[in-house]
Amino acid sequence: MSSKIPNETDPINPPARSRLSRRHLLCGLGVAVGVPFLASLRPKVQFAARTLPVGGLGTTSTGAPLRTAFVYVPNGAIPSAWSSKGEGTKFQVDRTLKPLEPVKGLIQVLGGLDHQTADSGPNGVDGTGSHARANGTFLTGVRLRKSATDIHTGISIDQVLASKIGQLTRFASLELGCDAVRKTAACDSGYSCAYQYNLSWSSPTTPVSPESNPRLVFERLFGNGALDERQANLQRRQQEHRSLLDFVLEDVRSMQRRLNPQDKDKLDQYLSSVREVESRIERAERFGAVQNPDIETPAGIPSDYTEYVQLMYDMLFLAFQTDSTRVASFLVTHEGSNLSFNHIGISEGHHDLSHHQNRPDWVEKVARIDLWYVQQFARFLEKLQATKDADGNSMLFNSMIVYGSGCADANSHTHTNLPFLLAGAGGGTLSPGRHVKYGSKPATNLFLDMADRLGIQRLERFGDSTGRLGDI
Repeated sequence: MSSKIPNETDPINPPARSRLSRRHLLCGLGVAVGVPFLASLRPKVQFAARTLPVGGLGTTSTGAPLRTAFVYVPNGAIPSAWSSKGEGTKFQVDRTLKPLEPVKGLIQVLGGLDHQTADSGPNGVDGTGSHARANGTFLTGVRLRKSATDIHTGISIDQVLASKIGQLTRFASLELGCDAVRKTAACDSGYSCAYQYNLSWSSPTTPVSPESNPRLVFERLFGNGALDERQANLQRRQQEHRSLLDFVLEDVRSMQRRLNPQDKDKLDQYLSSVREVESRIERAERFGAVQNPDIETPAGIPSDYTEYVQLMYDMLFLAFQTDSTRVASFLVTHEGSNLSFNHIGISEGHHDLSHHQNRPDWVEKVARIDLWYVQQFARFLEKLQATKDADGNSMLFNSMIVYGSGCADANSHTHTNLPFLLAGAGGGTLSPGRHVKYGSKPATNLFLDMADRLGIQRLERFGDSTGRLGDI
């Protein structure tokens, strides 16, 4: 375990025993904009979890927010390109994971994690439908009921966590995606589309639909009031060609007078990033109608897929930075997706290519797609690593972020030894910078370990768990 403890004499980075201040809100007409934790505000404002002991529910040992996210990518990964050479801290990432080199010290490559509930069941009773099962069991660990209408799975781990720590933030959880949600009809061999287009489930029969429009995510995070009020405020800002930040300038000026020079810089950088994201969304909306008919474009905006995925990661980053939520899921694209990747020179559909039957040219194309997904994830992690949290550690240090797929090798539809990463140090409770092989253990065992670090007690079983991994 590695942990960087803030200097006890540093007034900007408070010691572990100090209370951290709650984020402040910049308020204006129909707008409430959260800002990062600022040391200068500590005497005036209290931390969101001030009634809890340091290191309590949803916090690190320093009292900073402990953030958790689950990121899903489709169709598994080419095992030979994903695997890492060596074990422990001396491992070397292979081709697919190369983009993670800059943050290698804060990731764990977890080998030997399985989702046996995604297989076809005893004697193959559930037959085909591997992609629906991979998606639907990823965060539930429960065998799906095979039906297009009578859906049944389990409560997903993110919603279990949100039910325990969600009261600490404005939003108990945040669900993101890059697909138009489909809840009805059959999508994969008789399984409901609800299984394939949702990661999060608040009950065995109730999916929590991901938001796929970055504009609506942004408005949800930074707007104020009910939905109709937020929409009216958005329309007014668009009509007047004004930024959301223009409505809170008076509060910004008042806050700046109370900040030390370091916090002024921090606030300026944050507000610039908010405005920059606004500009990118507006630019994407203006050109969203221009689409290449040869590319399977996700519903929503923008039409450029790389920009789209990066914007959704940016929404997640802003949500964590402002402590708007501490639990999130991101279904980058649904399992079985046949999206084309013309933007990296691959015109065939991803799902079609994943059934490569060991054809070298197809295997190479799938490996390039796997690499592209990891590149987008790495960009997100680097932003977290480059951003200081209130305790002086990076936001990535104070996070636990799962990245993976419920399918291992899509060519053979296997669900053992899944491609799994755990990024972050959990505020110092994890031992990152390693490649660990667990043999063959349920992936749900990992979720129990994560719940422990969030201060959630008495969660002894989840899905098909058999106990805790113990060594993370």
